[in-house]
Amino acid sequence: MGRLADKTAVITGGGSGIGRSMALRFAQEGAKVAILEMNDESAASVLDQILSEGGEAQSYHCDVSSQDSVRDCFKKVIDQFKHLDILINNAGIAHIGNVESTESADLDRIYQVNIKGVFHCIKTAVPTMVDQGKGVILNLASIASKLGISDRFAYSMSKGAVLTMTLSVAKDYVDKGIRCNCICPARVHTPFVDGYLKQHYPGKEEEMFQKLSEYQPIGRMGLPDEMASLALFLCSDEASFITGSAYDIDGGVMTLK
Repeated sequence: MGRLADKTAVITGGGSGIGRSMALRFAQEGAKVAILEMNDESAASVLDQILSEGGEAQSYHCDVSSQDSVRDCFKKVIDQFKHLDILINNAGIAHIGNVESTESADLDRIYQVNIKGVFHCIKTAVPTMVDQGKGVILNLASIASKLGISDRFAYSMSKGAVLTMTLSVAKDYVDKGIRCNCICPARVHTPFVDGYLKQHYPGKEEEMFQKLSEYQPIGRMGLPDEMASLALFLCSDEASFITGSAYDIDGGVMTLK
């Protein structure tokens, strides 16, 4: 029996990057994994791998910026798996620019996914967790929640909100058996990073990759599997005394820069 045996875990953005690693790892540890994802193809790829390895999972097309879409998906999850033990708010989008280059439409786009998306999922999950008398919520924040990063005005705004939502939910539901934490990664090597470098630095991808890697004092970017390992611990019963915490997983950025 794995560390998450008989638990149902909802993972938003579970089709790629950090979400994919979490979905695979949680399934390996015995969780029934519900993958909420906009990209049906990437969701199907993760689902196929989990099922081929003997795990239990299902994917659901979900737009976290829509409360109706989130409600519909959570209803399907409960109907299929009967309970909801873990919610991981991983889905998010990025934006590059300072306050002068950020337009109102950019701010709205980030807000809809990175803030309202988290809100929609928590608001939908909490009543079920209260009825059960237990539940774990893990949000994906960022070191941008805690320190200034150049040209990340809108993104930092959104991740700051994720951090404060984490603290608020932890405070309001600590006596209801619900734990709520967040993790704050530095740069993580995902397909998004590779795509960004290819688009903005054609022919200089390796040079820029090294520069971005060296931002972390440890000398490299994080790996999605490393994020999944921390998430696994925080969502397991081993972390039953932990709530209202924001865990840096940053290669030393917060303490050594």
